[in-house]
Amino acid sequence: MTYSNPPDDRLKDKLILLSRLLQEKKASQVLALDVGIYSSAFEGIILASAQGKRHSRALADHLLDHIKKNNLEYLGMEGFQEGEWILLDLNEVIVHIFVHEARLFYNLEGFWTKGKIIELNPAGENNV
Repeated sequence: MTYSNPPDDRLKDKLILLSRLLQEKKASQVLALDVGIYSSAFEGIILASAQGKRHSRALADHLLDHIKKNNLEYLGMEGFQEGEWILLDLNEVIVHIFVHEARLFYNLEGFWTKGKIIELNPAGENNV
């Protein structure tokens, strides 16, 4: 028996919200994926590119501010000091913020090829 359910609305809404928060602060190449078929530890990932280390830290800070204000679940963060690749663990969602060169080098898009892409700007909606 095969299960191929679309992501539940709660997960999809969270992925879209977090992605748009990154876009507000000029993150580029933002990609949200439902990767529940790969992992029982988390269901979604977001990949985003920053213009540099300072920008990646600012993006992470922006997400953390929103997380605190809205009492979202936050388990931890890695890579903030270095700023090349910052990972935020939000329980069911993992956010990866890369400087461009690190994103190319690690190529996580290539790793999560069976993940379902979440449309961030459905037809009829304005871009952020």
